[in-house]
Amino acid sequence: MVKNEAVKNGVIFPVGTKNEAYAQYFVGQSYLQSLVADPKVNVGVSNVTFEPGCRNNWHIHHDGYQILLVTGGAGWYQEAGKPAQKLHPGDVVVTHDGVKHWHGATKDSWFEHIAITTGTPEWLEPVTDVQYQALEG
Repeated sequence: MVKNEAVKNGVIFPVGTKNEAYAQYFVGQSYLQSLVADPKVNVGVSNVTFEPGCRNNWHIHHDGYQILLVTGGAGWYQEAGKPAQKLHPGDVVVTHDGVKHWHGATKDSWFEHIAITTGTPEWLEPVTDVQYQALEG
């Protein structure tokens, strides 16, 4: 059973289009809607929506940070060497400069967050199916 299907309809912010620009760094389908794209502001703000089971690769933000504001569904966030944290609407995650991490939907739920990002991402290896399937719920 797929949970939180209302997320795919853009309950708070528009879902956007299929995230083709970054598809190579995701397992599964994600959607991306830029919310702030002002060249005079050095912070990107986007709504990212994940279909059930979708997650991004491990990655690092260099010379910056990332703040995730969870707005819908159920998801995961994990930093290298630490257990994964289950995320729900209202959760806030701060990822500091240079921290290897990943985030995405649970197996059976849509997931959405606002990503506030500065710096340059370094995309790394995918979260393996074995790692992902070992997560509960």
